[in-house]
Amino acid sequence: MSTLRFQALKEALNRKPVKITEPGRRSDIFSSNVFNVNVMRQFLTKEAFENVTEAMRTGKKIDRNVADHISTGMKEWAISKGVTHYTHWFQPLTGTTAEKHDSFFEPLNDGLAIEKFGGSQLVQQEPDASSFPSGGIRNTFEARGYTAWDPTSPAFIWGTTLCIPTIFVSYTGEALDNKTPLLRALQAMDSAATNVVKYFDKNVKKVNATLGWEQEYFLIDSALVASRPDISLTGRTLLGHSPAKGQQLDDHYFGSIPSRAIAFMMDLEIECMKLGIPVKTRHNEVAPNQFELAPIFEEANLAVDHNSLIMDVMRKVGERHNLAVLMHEKPFAGINGSGKHNNWSLATDTGTNLLSPGSTPMKNLQFLTFFINTIKAVYDNEELLRACIASASNDHRLGANEAPPAIISVFIGSQLTKVLDELEKVTDGKLSPQEKTDLKLNVVGKIPEILRDNTDRNRTSSFAFTGNKFEFRAVGSLANCANAMTVLNSIVAKQLKDFKVEVDKLIKDKKMKKDDAIFNVLRDYIKKSKKIRFEGDGYGEAWEKEAEKRGLSNNRTTPEALKAQISKKTISLYKDLEVMNKVEIEARHEIELEEYAMRIQIEGRIIGDIARNHVIPTAVRYQNILIENVRGLKEIYTDDFTRHAKEQLEIIESISAHIAGINSNVNAMIEARKVANKIEDDAEKKAFAYCDNVKPYFEEIRYHCDKLELLVDDELWPLAKYRELLFTR
Repeated sequence: MSTLRFQALKEALNRKPVKITEPGRRSDIFSSNVFNVNVMRQFLTKEAFENVTEAMRTGKKIDRNVADHISTGMKEWAISKGVTHYTHWFQPLTGTTAEKHDSFFEPLNDGLAIEKFGGSQLVQQEPDASSFPSGGIRNTFEARGYTAWDPTSPAFIWGTTLCIPTIFVSYTGEALDNKTPLLRALQAMDSAATNVVKYFDKNVKKVNATLGWEQEYFLIDSALVASRPDISLTGRTLLGHSPAKGQQLDDHYFGSIPSRAIAFMMDLEIECMKLGIPVKTRHNEVAPNQFELAPIFEEANLAVDHNSLIMDVMRKVGERHNLAVLMHEKPFAGINGSGKHNNWSLATDTGTNLLSPGSTPMKNLQFLTFFINTIKAVYDNEELLRACIASASNDHRLGANEAPPAIISVFIGSQLTKVLDELEKVTDGKLSPQEKTDLKLNVVGKIPEILRDNTDRNRTSSFAFTGNKFEFRAVGSLANCANAMTVLNSIVAKQLKDFKVEVDKLIKDKKMKKDDAIFNVLRDYIKKSKKIRFEGDGYGEAWEKEAEKRGLSNNRTTPEALKAQISKKTISLYKDLEVMNKVEIEARHEIELEEYAMRIQIEGRIIGDIARNHVIPTAVRYQNILIENVRGLKEIYTDDFTRHAKEQLEIIESISAHIAGINSNVNAMIEARKVANKIEDDAEKKAFAYCDNVKPYFEEIRYHCDKLELLVDDELWPLAKYRELLFTR
């Protein structure tokens, strides 16, 4: 194994950057592999074009006859680009994407063949659903699932395959994917937000949720990764001592991007351009060999698809550069982890960002309406928001003093805090003309001026307002954005519905003017949601104590956090909005608990294997070398040998103590796993058993392994060390 480590190092050090040639202007190749509106105009009949664009705009179903015309045009375009196969591309509850390729090729009876692709293949397929988690929705013997085309997200070409974005449902109609609930949540948001925005602009017919994600990741040479069984199988290091220098000097973030990394980025960006993913920003991140990629914001459904796609594209492009892309939230202990900040906002079909202040008091009142309602939604549903980002991998990051804590709070900055403090003082009931004028001119009217110089940012907040959007910073780098977006859009949609009911009631029952009613309800919301707002350091113990006083949850682990998914409140929320029914909610809860237990189970097996099969034999080998040395000293110095062999004897004893520590903890962990594995019918109980009784042994085992790493001869150590993984460029 040590041989493998040094072979990997030699290989990694001899790598040269892959030469990348730009195929031309980025603007010329943008969306060249996407079946977008411009392509549709060329390849579709007028009727088919109008049908599909209306479906994209309104969600209207496409007639089967028209689907035949669309599929013909889509096939001809794809074949002209060298495509041979097609697939329904979907996002099952595994967190990744799924595809099953079928050829256009169709043999004829007379020994000839044609390329065939009909409307039925475009609209619906029946992939084998037995390999996907079901959460009790269906049995394996009836594991049928259907994929159905989602025209709101355009088809695209990847390699020689036409990929058709689809939803994935069971034969009984329940959602088996991440996309279906998201589409429902976005529909609910559109309806609720459009009704509210009509208070300010009667011309608005549609409101879209927008998303701009930031993808953080590590690039590690593939040979070095192959020498680490833990990274290969779990995406993170289960052991490894911190290097003498990690990220302490902060010389990486603004440093020049390493040559191999920049070549990878260029290659990736070219692929993104072809796929219509509008990537804009690339840079180093805080940790060595850590980087970030970010696009311009898009409509939320399309942005989610693009992020799911890019995670796959990154891995495939990485292979061309002999680089492994690590997206685990915490691949290296003591080193900055990776997140996926979700920048969320709302945009009207008239081109207005509803979370951006305007130039008039009326526009600013519109901004405040959506701004305050979002804060109120987060306050009322903070546990559900924490649940949607819960995973075994993200638990390592949240609260690790480099990422937002597990406590959900909202940061808005000192200047907007002053605005809300002023609004909190609004008179109950009807406002006097003087009061209303003063409020509009001196409080609401000054918001753009305030925000122009609003430079304070809080990197420790899980949910921060950043000028014209909210940044949900706690989303994990491995996560599918759909989960966070489904929850966020659902809770805000519900809040906006409630807001409209309250405002309309005041207008009708209290005979208030619209502005008075809005001010009164907003004042009430500011008071009720004040506890969720926090401007200080989210990393400190003081905030934990303060949050507890405020009644905010601090669900540190996934099993704890996931309870909010199946509360009566959550079930009622999704039912009212028609986002998910009780069966779908409970299925997802069961799946996520099972996944958590499986991941901890796998990690437990691997750390036990590495500790016993790699670390202990290496330690014993080195100990034997020391024993031989001591034996030689004893032969030379006889009774006086202890004076000359004191340090060697101490190291021998230390090695023995650490070996004993490893062995006893591995044995105890195995016994705890056996107990947990016997729990079969209660996914929650099993998840808690792995969380509370198995996982704690990981740190104990790691401690002893990492101490041995410092004691054992470097030439013998079998695993690539942190300094090699992080600083080999």
